[in-house]
Amino acid sequence: MAEENPITRRSVLQSALVTGGAAAFASSSDASQAAQPDARRSSPRRYTMKKSINLWAFPYPERMTLRECFQMAKNAGFDGIELNYDLDNDLSPRASDKDLRNIRAMADKIGVAISGLCSFLFWPYPLSSNDAQKRARGVELAGRMIQAAHELGTENLLVVPGAVHIPWRTDHEPVPNDVCDRRARDAVTRLLPQAEKAGVHLNIENIFFNGYLMTPAEMNAFVDSFQSKYVRVHFDTGNIMLFQFPEHWIAQLGNRIKNIHFKEFTKKGTDFSLESFRPLLDGTTNWPAVMEALDKIGYRDYLTFEYFHPYLHYPEALVYQTADSLNRMLGRS
Repeated sequence: MAEENPITRRSVLQSALVTGGAAAFASSSDASQAAQPDARRSSPRRYTMKKSINLWAFPYPERMTLRECFQMAKNAGFDGIELNYDLDNDLSPRASDKDLRNIRAMADKIGVAISGLCSFLFWPYPLSSNDAQKRARGVELAGRMIQAAHELGTENLLVVPGAVHIPWRTDHEPVPNDVCDRRARDAVTRLLPQAEKAGVHLNIENIFFNGYLMTPAEMNAFVDSFQSKYVRVHFDTGNIMLFQFPEHWIAQLGNRIKNIHFKEFTKKGTDFSLESFRPLLDGTTNWPAVMEALDKIGYRDYLTFEYFHPYLHYPEALVYQTADSLNRMLGRS
């Protein structure tokens, strides 16, 4: 019987080199394949917009301080955070200019920008209300918001100029469309000089549920009528999803868009209340089409996730999930 080839040190080394080389090649090949754009994982295109999140996604002030919210937003990778003005808490009529500047300094120190200011106070005090006292209070509060935005170092103030109907409030008397339009224009006209002086944009939000400014053409006509660069649009993707599509609006609003809410919405449901909004990607919004439309109009500013229900348990999960979803939309995952 022929003698078997002896196993030598050289043969072992040669075998190891061949095996290792093959493994390295396979590993390199796998890595190369993994690095290729894959539309199942994230956008194949990379976009340069900035990530932002509204404070309503955090359990503030019940379980977290404003500082903790800022830090969590920073840790999750957000570029900015949108704050909300109300009648209590840190951002309210009780806050002095110095208090507001201290909030701005805190955000600067943590390293997260204040991307904008919005408020739910436009609903209890509509600028188009049939109640003259509510209208006056609404204009007063909007003026305070302009000053607050200035002290916070943001140029974006979301404005709801009027409402024919407010389905989630039982104390709102419906306003005829023409009356709503007249009062809304009057309110913005009164606020505009202060906004221009402060360098704060009055960004008009589209809200399908309130029965006013229901089409891109109506929004464009309203904004353009003031002939001021300080009256722009705060476009909300979810607020028109019930019967329309955000990618269509974006193309028609064009560079009037100054700031954006990314709200997810599902057309599969039957609950047409605030509960119909979902975490990002858990709905029927065509996000690739939305991103492409924004890119075509040259939008490069904040994409702000807005959601009204912080998670009851482990609330940071929503914040990190949102950051991950935005990364995938932006082609950064």
